[in-house]
Amino acid sequence: MIRKVLRTGDPRLLRTAAPVDQFDTVQLHKLVQDLHDTLRAHKGLGLAAPQIGVGLRVLVFRDPDAAAANRNVVLVNPTICPVGETTSVAAESCLSVPGRWGDVRRYEHVRVTAFDVTGQPVEREFQGMAARILQHEYDHLDGVLYPQRMANGLGSSYVPQAVAHR
Repeated sequence: MIRKVLRTGDPRLLRTAAPVDQFDTVQLHKLVQDLHDTLRAHKGLGLAAPQIGVGLRVLVFRDPDAAAANRNVVLVNPTICPVGETTSVAAESCLSVPGRWGDVRRYEHVRVTAFDVTGQPVEREFQGMAARILQHEYDHLDGVLYPQRMANGLGSSYVPQAVAHR
């Protein structure tokens, strides 16, 4: 089911999500399906449960490096850590902050440990764009929106020319 994506100003976006404590349930499978459906409908790159009003540590995202597989990465109760110290700054946008972009510094290479919907452990590494998307979605689980991480420290985003003229 396609769900409404919460937007900036909704206090639920600023709350820390709770860990999932029961796996392989009908409710968890439905949540993940709703995340997939909503992500696809909005043509996004990633979506976290808090963005659809569910305060659980669940996220889905498209891995651009595995686009041919046409499957989203699903992570439950993820933790991430950088692999190395290399970072880069790039423009990000967000379904919860529509029509805006901002420059954010992220790690180039990260390792994630998590679970799948059945409770099986998952450990993977992501680099480049996939690492950026994962870190962005992970922030939503901690109640952080990208303007809070902007490289210029101003905490406000900009509207790119291509979007401003639409």
